[in-house]
Amino acid sequence: MSTFTAPKGTYDLLPPSSATFLAVRQALAAPLRRAGYGYIETPVFEDLGLFSRGVGESTDIVTKEMFTLTKRGKEDLALRPEGTASVVRAVLEGNLHKLGNLPVKVWYSGSFYRYERPQKGRYRQFSQVGAEALGAEDPALDAELIILADDAFRSLGLRDYSLLVNSLGDKQCRPVYRAALQEFLAGLDLDEDTRRRAEINPLRVLDDKREAVQAQLVGAPMLRDYLCEDCKAYDEQVRQLLTAADVAFVEDPKLVRGLDYYTRTTFEFVHNGLGAQSAIGGGGRYDGLSEMLGGPALPSVGWGLGVDRIYLALEAEGIELDVPATTSVYAVALGEEAKNVLFAKVVELRRAGVATDLAFGVRGIKNAMKSADRSGARFALVAGDRDLAEGVVQLKDMTTGEQNPVALEALVTTLKEKQL
Repeated sequence: MSTFTAPKGTYDLLPPSSATFLAVRQALAAPLRRAGYGYIETPVFEDLGLFSRGVGESTDIVTKEMFTLTKRGKEDLALRPEGTASVVRAVLEGNLHKLGNLPVKVWYSGSFYRYERPQKGRYRQFSQVGAEALGAEDPALDAELIILADDAFRSLGLRDYSLLVNSLGDKQCRPVYRAALQEFLAGLDLDEDTRRRAEINPLRVLDDKREAVQAQLVGAPMLRDYLCEDCKAYDEQVRQLLTAADVAFVEDPKLVRGLDYYTRTTFEFVHNGLGAQSAIGGGGRYDGLSEMLGGPALPSVGWGLGVDRIYLALEAEGIELDVPATTSVYAVALGEEAKNVLFAKVVELRRAGVATDLAFGVRGIKNAMKSADRSGARFALVAGDRDLAEGVVQLKDMTTGEQNPVALEALVTTLKEKQL
């Protein structure tokens, strides 16, 4: 037993479950690649101000959950708690928005960090696949991203989830609603922190998960009733495009999500088998974030999908992904001379694209064949001195148990023909 353990709120991703985890990432990214999104990777830590300005001073993420780093005696760096602010910063810094091909469409995959109370589905280090489209104000772009996420979930076999949608208005109509909501909240029995939040961003109070707060929000004014004509028309176009693409959704007038930068379209995917931590992904439009970070007007939309929770959602639905075995061929050498010959063949097979492993440090044919069986390989290669003298190796089908000699020189061709 090691003296050390994984930090609280984290976990080790180990084989064989790690193969499923990677398959989930690949499935989430596949629709994005087909839709013209290029891969982007940003540092895991950024200037603290990037998140406090972009994510929002009143959010729990900024006030309670960020991991900050000390640099020369001053706290001015933070581990990234989400991906959008970093992507916008990188696009602006790299001048991708000036290349004349808008929107800039990018996707990313990586770990993010929040100091939260750990529980199943909520970790202090978590994995996401995200996508952002920057530089276009078009309801079709909002619909595209939602459809791509839905397509990814369907490709994994998920069915027991719902899509919640709402509109948060824009700088024209939201101030009117903000004032009406603040007036309503002023009459409630709220704690000091919640009152402070209501002054900075009252929409965040709607996102409060505490039952005592939610009970008082019955009868609160809804933003949908305050939307301007432009926002109503924009929202309606998004919904029409989703319906035409056979993407079902539920209207949720209280859906604001946890970040301050969202405008107009906001959405969340929730899974019915995960309990309290039911959100498996979400996002929305953020037309003013670029300007908040010192850039030009760059209307944008994006989402983040939680790989950890999607993995749990697959378990909840009893879905087992068809993940290829890490090893297709397992070589067993009987003797040192045979090991040298088979080692060379293992290298040759790998270079030919065949996933191949060798019994290292194993003594005895019985233990070696047990290792071959545990590897999940479809075939085992077995060779001893007599086989080598005849220029052959024994090829055993691990499923049927059938074993036949194969000429050493024809081994690679023979295995390639079996579509390994």
